[in-house]
Amino acid sequence: MIENPGALVKLISHGVYVIGVGVGDHQNAFTAAWVMQVSFDPLLLAISINPAHYSYQLLQESGVCTVNVLGQDQYALAEHFGRSAPDKMAGFQWHLAETGAPVLSESLAYFDCQISHYADAGDHKIAVCKVVTAATLKQGLPLLYSQTGDMDGSSELFSS
Repeated sequence: MIENPGALVKLISHGVYVIGVGVGDHQNAFTAAWVMQVSFDPLLLAISINPAHYSYQLLQESGVCTVNVLGQDQYALAEHFGRSAPDKMAGFQWHLAETGAPVLSESLAYFDCQISHYADAGDHKIAVCKVVTAATLKQGLPLLYSQTGDMDGSSELFSS
């Protein structure tokens, strides 16, 4: 028997990111905690995304995204981009990466990526992304998933 898996998975160390996606004027961003490096050569990252979300449609259509690293002082950004809302990118500074994907200008750093391939993963899809460029935007410590408490509502999924 697994003792409260919702609490135990928070012990797996990983950061909190804003994933920027877009096709032309149709731009969106979402919070992701399930991001990891999967290869050195080529440099590949994997992100987990819910295929029912609008951002997944944009990701499939464009084939590009940015992984924006949030700092420990940016909990409010993680919370904001974790919600579904019309035009949730308004009020923030963005610029376009080399691929044309939106970069959150106030993030610590970003990775500009092209999608390599997808894999099924339960109720999500894994997008394996080849890093095209990357840059540091400001100094700071990254926000960790364990520091977000129950922002994602996962405690409701694992009630004992």
